[in-house]
Amino acid sequence: MEKELRGKRDKTSSRKVVRIAAGKKSVVLGVTGSIAAYKSAELTSVLVKQGHNVFVVMTQDAAEFISPLTLQTLSKNPVTTNFYDEKESWRPGHIDLADRAHLLLIAPATAHIIAELAHGLAGHPLAAIALATRAPILLAPAMNGKMWQHPATVENVEKLQTRGVEFIGPEEGMLACGYEGIGRLWKVNDIAFRAEFLLARQDNLIA
Repeated sequence: MEKELRGKRDKTSSRKVVRIAAGKKSVVLGVTGSIAAYKSAELTSVLVKQGHNVFVVMTQDAAEFISPLTLQTLSKNPVTTNFYDEKESWRPGHIDLADRAHLLLIAPATAHIIAELAHGLAGHPLAAIALATRAPILLAPAMNGKMWQHPATVENVEKLQTRGVEFIGPEEGMLACGYEGIGRLWKVNDIAFRAEFLLARQDNLIA
């Protein structure tokens, strides 16, 4: 009986899961124009502490809520805000990020970026990366509850889900607009945990 159990353990141990080293994983963090954009600083810090290379890509509106310099300092990588930030003339920087990404995480994700992604628009680097990458995409919405529940947003979310895009949140609570209800950005630690889960799942698929 003991030999039989040992044999089973040996067979189990022989099935190794090959994992990408944590430091080798690149997370492209998209930040859009929501009051919740300030939470991207904490999210960046958590992702870096988890051992990932974090590359922040901001929309122009996001830069009105939080400084690119803040996120550059926390991520220890350049922050992209427009196509003209890209210095390499022979290869567009947003395509390099799209290819490098193990995960594209957009937090906060506004109704506008959700609509852009649903319709395949690429008018700024973040939307272009979403169109070009083959990495998993995770969106953490944050907006007014009426905007979140509007049929257009519901349709866009459903369209993205059929393409494999994942969502976390939003949650209910007091909103910046003064309303109370659904629309708040999900908790930062839970977003980071979900990102870690998707990265681990991708590792298992690769193995």
